[in-house]
Amino acid sequence: MKLPATGTPRLMRAINDRAALDVLLERGPLTRPEIGELTGLSKPTAFQLLARLQDAGLVVSDGVRAGQPGRTAETYRINPAAAYAAAMDVTPDRIAVQVADITGAVVGEATLPTPRRPADTLLDRLRAALDGARPPGPPRRVVIGVQGTINPGTGRLDYATDEDMPGWQIPDVVPTLAGALGTTVAVENDVNLAATAEAAHGAAAGCSDFVLLWADEGLGAALMIGGRLHRGATGGAGEIGYLPAPGAPTARDVGRSANHGYQELAGGEAVGNLLRSYGVDDPDFRVAVATATRLAREGSGDRADDARAGLRQLAARLAIGLAAITSVVDPGLIVLAGGIATAGGEYLRDLVERELHVLAIPRPRLRLSSVEGNPVLAGALDLALSAVRDEVFGSPSP
Repeated sequence: MKLPATGTPRLMRAINDRAALDVLLERGPLTRPEIGELTGLSKPTAFQLLARLQDAGLVVSDGVRAGQPGRTAETYRINPAAAYAAAMDVTPDRIAVQVADITGAVVGEATLPTPRRPADTLLDRLRAALDGARPPGPPRRVVIGVQGTINPGTGRLDYATDEDMPGWQIPDVVPTLAGALGTTVAVENDVNLAATAEAAHGAAAGCSDFVLLWADEGLGAALMIGGRLHRGATGGAGEIGYLPAPGAPTARDVGRSANHGYQELAGGEAVGNLLRSYGVDDPDFRVAVATATRLAREGSGDRADDARAGLRQLAARLAIGLAAITSVVDPGLIVLAGGIATAGGEYLRDLVERELHVLAIPRPRLRLSSVEGNPVLAGALDLALSAVRDEVFGSPSP
């Protein structure tokens, strides 16, 4: 298909349409004069544009707004039913789903347990989870967040075992899911999605070079470089649980499939064991971190001193991996996310930052995640909506 030449009426209409739609998404509802003022379009052009967008079902009237005495002005808004997008966060325990209309308003949610049986059961469960969210219309795109990543060379899920992601060890994962769900599907690493949400709504807003460390039962990182996620040749960039770390066994020692490296040093189980050795014991390592933090901040005596020592040791372990990343990537910001970071709060963040600034020559800022709710779902929905808007509205204006 021959593309329109630069400056042709068809191209200019497409650019103006997208500019008006973006303004309505950000600022609407708006009157025709307001749309013209915000986009720089003349009154006749804005009139023709709105008529065109209404005919296409992308814009609808939002009633009238009183203006100067005796005058009213009709307002316009994006038609929320123009298209829908969906996001899924799939873990070993559950499938969480959100559906949004094209304005970004969430119009459906559901959560189902994750099956632990073969792939056909997984596909059935994914369909059931999406249907359970009761989308008002079929989603044009579904973005699914998972542990691990799709290897672009093989089409299979790597960096996750069948125990991590039951039923996902199948060939041609993305086409198989697309066929089962009846729509376009993208599968993305869950930590990358958390970083996407952080860049859009959280502590990394406005920062084009940052690292997000996800510290929970498992460890992972997302690398945002020049405003783009860096995924690596096999999709494994940021799989830092495998990072060799001082004091931890290596893959040579225990095998590739066993816990080793940074994961064995600062993953959830290791953190629970560490704090237990300092007298803070709980079956849930997140609770142990929260308890140690409370004792360190508010307590006195030997138990509080032990908690402080345990948290200093935890901070040192986390900083070792961050120092390796910082030496290679030199980010301007590191965002701490996940259950360990949340439980330790500002107290642990400050300890990690101090230790990192001793270990590494660059001194990036450290911030806690500020994304509310489920950051994986938020990032997946951002990606899904961005793609759907480009499909429905046309490419963004240059």
